[in-house]
Amino acid sequence: MTQKRDAAIVGIHEYPSRDVEGQVSALQIKAESAARALDDAGLSWSDVDALYDAGEGGGLGGLNMAEYFGLKPNVIDTTNVGGSSYEYHAAHAKRDITAGKARVALLTYGSTAHSRVQAIGVGGGGFGGAHPADNMDVFAGATLVANYAMVAQRHMHQFGTTSEQLAEISVATRCHAMRNPEAVQAMHDLEFLDIRETTVADVAGSRMIADPLHLLECCMISDGGGAVVIAAPEVARDCTKIPVWLLGTGEATAYPENGRDITVSAAAQSAPGAFDEAGVSPDEMDIAMIYDSFSITVLTILEDLGFCAKGEGGSWVEGGRLRFDRPDAGPALNTDGGGLSSNHPGMRGIFLLIEAARQLRGESCSQVADAKLAVAHGNGGMLGSRHCAGTIVMGRD
Repeated sequence: MTQKRDAAIVGIHEYPSRDVEGQVSALQIKAESAARALDDAGLSWSDVDALYDAGEGGGLGGLNMAEYFGLKPNVIDTTNVGGSSYEYHAAHAKRDITAGKARVALLTYGSTAHSRVQAIGVGGGGFGGAHPADNMDVFAGATLVANYAMVAQRHMHQFGTTSEQLAEISVATRCHAMRNPEAVQAMHDLEFLDIRETTVADVAGSRMIADPLHLLECCMISDGGGAVVIAAPEVARDCTKIPVWLLGTGEATAYPENGRDITVSAAAQSAPGAFDEAGVSPDEMDIAMIYDSFSITVLTILEDLGFCAKGEGGSWVEGGRLRFDRPDAGPALNTDGGGLSSNHPGMRGIFLLIEAARQLRGESCSQVADAKLAVAHGNGGMLGSRHCAGTIVMGRD
């Protein structure tokens, strides 16, 4: 199957600080990240003719952002599906560029969740009153972290998965974080204790947050943001950096249903189409950038992306196979340090695209030798309840 080169990531920037202490706003983070991503691509604001925004900067999303940036885009997309929004944006940008509606697309994200002391993990559904779609679960009052713990408990009961196996995910991402100066600084700024690589025993022995999830299996809450520039082929080939092509995309949603298996995520629907469009299989991936709100998020999604069969994730991740320096064992996981040890400002999907692009450009702090293919998968919403999945398969020439 011939891979199509319809659109490529040509510019990226990740805002370096994870603790802005009220010095900048989410909008300022978005604007600075956008300017630097355009510089990275060798493009200017006047080149942008498509804007993708999840509305996290406040106001009317795309409308206000267009004015704030001084743009008059031909395409405005304000899709918001939580943490997977930016995978949806990348897919939609590819679609719009292929259709000839745009040539240069700009995706931005900014958040001051840490500075605002936003208690993300203890929140639940039903804010401002229950929606009719919440009728199957909101009455139980489960918090966000409890929802993920429920999935972990079910996975353990159904497949015999252990806390030590789940801990392998946190160990791998911390290994990568310790090679990333910005992640290490983030852990200092956010007052992590005993900042170093961790062991399985460290993770499984850390404080219980929501049984069976321990402290070191839960993402940090940080400030931060970033930007991604996606361009048509005729633009991409003249940009400063090598293009990282968007080869395949997939979108899906899942929600509470009678008889639904909560260990199966929406990735089981979004991934096959993305890999099929790209003409590649999961076992060809060098990099797997997977939304890591909690360790169980990664484990279920690894299974649903097709890296191993459902229920085999626990044994599959054992032995450090997700580290960047084990190229023959499996894809390197979240080589920037992930949401567990680098940043998680609330909706982390854009950072999956950024680090995947870094890897394929040969610029990561935990660089996989000769990386050619990557998958970025965002999960928005709550895993065991309603959530959206966005899968992007990426490659370089």
